[in-house]
This record gives sequence, structure tokens and C-alpha cells, in this order.
Amino acid sequence: MKDKVTIHSLKRLKQIGQKICMVTAYDATFAHILDQSGADVLLIGDSLGMVIQGHDSTLPVTMDQMVYHSAAVARGTKRAHVVADLPFMSYQVSIQEAVRNAGRLISEGGAGSVKLEGGAEFADTVRAIVRASIPVMGHLGLTPQSVHKMGGYVVQGRDEDQARQLVEDALALEAAGAYALVLEGVPLELARTITQKLSIPVIGIGAGRHCDGQVLVCYDLLGMNPDFKPKFVKRFADLHGSITGAAKVYFDEVRQGAFPDDDHSFKATKTLRAVAPAVPVPGPRAEVPVAAEGEEKIGPVYGIPV
Repeated sequence: MKDKVTIHSLKRLKQIGQKICMVTAYDATFAHILDQSGADVLLIGDSLGMVIQGHDSTLPVTMDQMVYHSAAVARGTKRAHVVADLPFMSYQVSIQEAVRNAGRLISEGGAGSVKLEGGAEFADTVRAIVRASIPVMGHLGLTPQSVHKMGGYVVQGRDEDQARQLVEDALALEAAGAYALVLEGVPLELARTITQKLSIPVIGIGAGRHCDGQVLVCYDLLGMNPDFKPKFVKRFADLHGSITGAAKVYFDEVRQGAFPDDDHSFKATKTLRAVAPAVPVPGPRAEVPVAAEGEEKIGPVYGIPV
């Protein structure tokens, strides 16, 4: 296994011009697969409110839910750096509450850092969390927690005033101690300018090729929802088709009685008196099969030797 990815190794990747690969994960199984595949950063995004819970925004996601999913991802990860989103209203009310909730994602959720949305107005919050020895990743541009303020999921920074503000916000977050920045839904020219101005890594999503790295929702890049077709998403697989096909074959075999067959069924190691009579009769209790000498013992978990 390669060395564990840290906030410092991510900065070195920017310095040498090596692109950073970041992807979301919400459970231990996906985390394990993506970690083994070479992800540099795994993000437990509050996007779980949409792709896991079925909401139409990230706003209903709670701190307890973020802690739960973060802990699951952390348990499935060995190499990648794990960063968890601070959900809506977990850091906006007060700096003290922000620090407390960030601490929960680290101590209970097993994350290595936290991510929050917003610009210069949250610089003091970032500063306080970093002062508590918790690394912070910023998030600018199209910020999903501000969907109502933005009037929808709209590309940001297309006019001069917005572009200038985003540059100022990015510099403010870096000055406050953020170790990296996610830039979402902005013109690629603006993303290039911000990436060049900052010494910290800039991870893009819908921000073009000039960023120091890219992040996508794992369900999107794997093609699990054919109805979701944003411009910035490229499908690298068709898991919707693969899963649908596999499920249909399974359903067909069950209905036809073809599954399970003998190869997928357990067999007793000796004749069981309890199942031999056609009609139940009074008698001693059935014997529990005992493995013969040298025979593999099967434990309580299917197929796992003990």
C-alpha cells in the first residue's frame, strides 16, 4: 500500500503538478473499493441527502447522519485522506458550535478533515476550527447549501462582480488556514485564475481542467442514475444497466426455481434423524453435526472458517 495521503501530501501534489483524484463515498464498501482503486481523497458529502436519502437538496442532512456515514467510510479506508462535510446549520449559528461539530466528525466520524461552504464571511469560523487542530477544506462557487439564496443550482462567477468576489473569498479562506478548496460550478477561466493565485490545492467540480484536481459524486461517475445528466458529469461506467441486468437474472432464476441450486446450498455432514421421517414423531432431539477430524469447521458467518 502507498503512503497514507495527508493534507501535506496533497499540497505537495499541487507543487509538482500532479492532479488530485477526489470522489465521494458514503459507506465502507464503496470506500474500500475506491480506496483500493487509487483515490487520493474520499469525501463524505452532504450530497448523501440526495443520492442516499432521496431528498431534492442537501439541506435535510443532520450532524448525526454525517457522523454515521463518516465513520463507515473511515472504517473502509486505508490510504486515502477522508474529509467530511459540515451539514447545513452545523456551523452557521456560532463559531463555538462550528468547532464542536467539526470535532464530532473527527472524533466520532473518523474523518481527517472537514469541509464547509462559504467565503470570507466564514473566515473566522475556519480560523477557529483550524486553531482546534482540525484541518478545513473550503467550498466556493455553486454551494448547494445556499441553493435558495442562489435561486437554484446556477453556475456562479459569470459576471465581473461575482468573479471578483470569488477570487477575494478564495484568498480569504487560504489566509484563514484552509488547506484546500473545492470550486464548484464556475467558468473554467475563473477557476484557472483562482488555482494560480492560491498556494493550496483547488479541487474542481464543474470548474474545468485547470484546477489542481477533480471531484465527482461516485454514483454519478459510475452511471447509477441515467436521469441525472449535468454538463460536468462524465459517466465512466453504466452501473445502472449492469445492476438492472443482474437483478433481472436473479429474479428470473428465483421464479423458475433455478436458484438456489445444490452448489449454493448447505448440506449436513451426516444423516439427520430430525429430518428423515416424513411425519414428525416424538423422540430425542436431533444431533448437531460435528465435523470429523481434519474437516473444516464452519462458523456462524456463512462460509467463514473458524
